Amino acid sequence: MLYWALVFLIVAIVAAFFGFGGVAVAAAGIAKILFFVFLVIFIVALISGLAARRGPPVV
Repeated sequence: MLYWALVFLIVAIVAAFFGFGGVAVAAAGIAKILFFVFLVIFIVALISGLAARRGPPVV
């Protein structure tokens, strides 16, 4: 994850250098997609972590 964050940081810096043209729009689109993907992964991990923490029901 850290690797991809650094890659997109570099892409954003390059886009800023070229004047926020088409590269910036593409980087923003990718950032939006990744945001929602990581949000879904976070929610799934949170729910599964809470479910595992409870443990099996006692009969």
